[in-house]
Amino acid sequence: MRSVWPRAGLWRHGDFLRLWSAETISQFGTQVSQLALPFVAIVVLDASPFAVAALGTVEFLPFLLFTLPAGVWVDRLPRRTILIVADYGRALLLITVPIAYALDALTLGQLYVVGFLVGTFTVFFDVSYQSYLPSLVERGQIVEGNSKLEVSRTTAQISGPGVAGGLIGLITAPYAVLVDAISFLASGAFLTGIRKTEAKPAVPEGGRPRMRTELWEGLQYVVRHPLLRPQALCTGTSNFFSNVTFSIFLVYAVRTLELSAGEVGIIFTLGGLGGLAGALTSQRLTRRFGVGRTTIATTFLFGSATFLVPLAPQDFPHPFLVASFLISSFAIVIYNITQVSLRQAIAPERIQGRMNSVMRFLVWGTIPLGSLTGGALGSTIGLRETLFVGAAGGTLSALPILLSRAQRTLVEIPEVEPDLAPGPGDIAVVQPAPATPDP
Repeated sequence: MRSVWPRAGLWRHGDFLRLWSAETISQFGTQVSQLALPFVAIVVLDASPFAVAALGTVEFLPFLLFTLPAGVWVDRLPRRTILIVADYGRALLLITVPIAYALDALTLGQLYVVGFLVGTFTVFFDVSYQSYLPSLVERGQIVEGNSKLEVSRTTAQISGPGVAGGLIGLITAPYAVLVDAISFLASGAFLTGIRKTEAKPAVPEGGRPRMRTELWEGLQYVVRHPLLRPQALCTGTSNFFSNVTFSIFLVYAVRTLELSAGEVGIIFTLGGLGGLAGALTSQRLTRRFGVGRTTIATTFLFGSATFLVPLAPQDFPHPFLVASFLISSFAIVIYNITQVSLRQAIAPERIQGRMNSVMRFLVWGTIPLGSLTGGALGSTIGLRETLFVGAAGGTLSALPILLSRAQRTLVEIPEVEPDLAPGPGDIAVVQPAPATPDP
């Protein structure tokens, strides 16, 4: 009997399938808590718009505090072990929310503590995860691997919010958080089953340099890199302004547009279909238009689509909101696959952890700042006016890519760069291969 399981590519790569399964389960659970935790603050604890936005700030504050040193540790320690510990740690933290609620002891302070510690584990997980994929699969399979992982993420975004809205309505928001905790336990179990042995990180002759020296090397690598620098500026700016918008979106949806948790979940679900389409077509579009053109177009798309949120009529906002999320999720997924694959493919293995940690610091470190700004603006100039500010800034985030000739003219992902190890007292600054001219 002929097998129906695909034979090509990573479909027969057992360890990648375990990583993919772990991430898929975790992504579905995370979609639940991303909706449930703010609803706990809004509905159960009756928090103000600033307090709700501050919750988002606290969750991403670890990306400002710990991302850079995390990259050094990821280059020194087994990455799979870090992934497993981060999964189980997040599960234990999230379980405390429904327990405290059942005991009538849940407070906003506890949500802040849980959000901060979960965010800390997420820092180490994300840096390890993006650095682990290139060592798990062949270089030519990196784009395929990222595409498959994005399919899972966007599929979770499609179905997860709808399930989350239903769970919140059925069992209340605090108990819905339990689903995410269980998903992290399952994710950790799949990661434990990966069989490939990681190569031990090489120790330089004369001993390992101080953490500050290694951290500085990773920072210099990204900041001086003609492909990575504009990518960091673009993504960091986009994340700042998108979180100006989304830090107050749920408050605006519930209190101004008078949408229920179920309606918000359905809007997120329908909007997530754009992300699935982006994951399925990203490789084709990048091959057709080139890395640079695809990046510029998608950045303008996901920024300008946000204008549809404040332009949505209050009596029937649903079509505008769905269209906004459809367009933005389509563009964001293509951008992520293209740019993450680019930096994973060109950076030497020795510096993958620090490169990814610096990129995470620069592009996700703006998230808590955006959330805090959104909360402050929403409480002063108004929710709708703040949404316009976020949309305008997000649209302008394409400028660093547009103004960079190296990114703008890039057609294909270059070959991996030579690994130039630093000499005593030196920082290795590896220059990338020249960008391919646009035909």
